[in-house]
Amino acid sequence: AKATEVSERRPGVLVLGCDQTLSLGDKIFHKPADMEGARRHLLALSGKTHQLNSAAVLCRDGEVLWRHVGVVSLTMRKLDPAFIGRHLARVGAKALASVGAYQVEGEGIQLFEKIEGDYFTIVGLPLLPVLKELRALGAIDG
Repeated sequence: AKATEVSERRPGVLVLGCDQTLSLGDKIFHKPADMEGARRHLLALSGKTHQLNSAAVLCRDGEVLWRHVGVVSLTMRKLDPAFIGRHLARVGAKALASVGAYQVEGEGIQLFEKIEGDYFTIVGLPLLPVLKELRALGAIDG
């Protein structure tokens, strides 16, 4: 919706919008509000497989031209609650910047035992499908 609204205010401009959610079964996770929320996120994800869903949309003149949702499955290893506390103390406020309270591109990678899917989708933008569509639209050289 934000990308559509921005594209309405910028006639002729191609606008890329993206967002990410995390799901564990039927539960949807959002960015934790505080460190206690981050701790609860990691405790809930510990020893389980969850999905990161990274959505991207391209809009022009208020019209959606293309949309895509990339899905990645991540299996977190079983985490000791004391380790979670030490981990959060090390990473600090960075834990609040992501929907899962971790960043695989940093220290958070050690929380996992298995990852299935595209790295760029994990970090928040399904880049390869976006680039493919930008080439198809003639927006980038390819």
